[in-house]
Amino acid sequence: MSTRALKVFNCNLFLSRFIYGLIIINIICLVLESFKTLRVNYTQFFQFIEGFSILVFSIEFITRIVIAEKQSNKGWSSYVFSGYGILDLLSILPFYLPLIFPFDLRVLRVLRLLRLVRIFKLGRYSKSFKTINLILKETKPELLITAFIALILVMLSSTLIFYAENEAQPDKFSSIIEAFWWSLGTLTTVGVADMYPVTPLGKFFSALIGVIGIGFVALPTGIISSALIDKVKEEKSNCSNCPNCGVRIDKN
Repeated sequence: MSTRALKVFNCNLFLSRFIYGLIIINIICLVLESFKTLRVNYTQFFQFIEGFSILVFSIEFITRIVIAEKQSNKGWSSYVFSGYGILDLLSILPFYLPLIFPFDLRVLRVLRLLRLVRIFKLGRYSKSFKTINLILKETKPELLITAFIALILVMLSSTLIFYAENEAQPDKFSSIIEAFWWSLGTLTTVGVADMYPVTPLGKFFSALIGVIGIGFVALPTGIISSALIDKVKEEKSNCSNCPNCGVRIDKN
């Protein structure tokens, strides 16, 4: 029974597309609700979509718990504490929490923002999301090295700009920690409008860090792009088209 239920959830094309479409509708409704006119005029419609979605996602969540309890040695916790389990829980939590605990309006607004988590549920039903997730796992060591290099660069540039600009602008570059914000903005080539060097040495460091920042941004992008191209080539080499119907067939 549990094996059959698992196949229905993971392999049933209609069910996968139905939940996929429901998630997309939820995201669209979340955006439309930001317009006050639409929110007031179509309140019942938005409430219906939310209620129906909560019902579907709750049934899915409970069913997966039952399946995990029967199939996994760790029981229900193998699913609930997994990445997808946490996402599934967060996607329905904003609806149930206010029914259990009294919250003020500000907390309720924050809880409503958690509905945006539902977009990450697409990762279970979208092949593209699965490919990206796999690429991130495969390139994890390289990305960690890049993050470590980035931390060193931020620390180094923050220290340099602090000693170059502290005397000239003690209000803006009052400490190395304060200079972190400027350093992050410069290294990511975004820039910080209200913080900029005025001393010759500070301007030199700023130009140097800006040039380094171009490479800093390109490095993780290049790693992920290269891995994505390799993965697409691998998938194409493992698939072929059926000569009769034209449907792609996995050679594996």
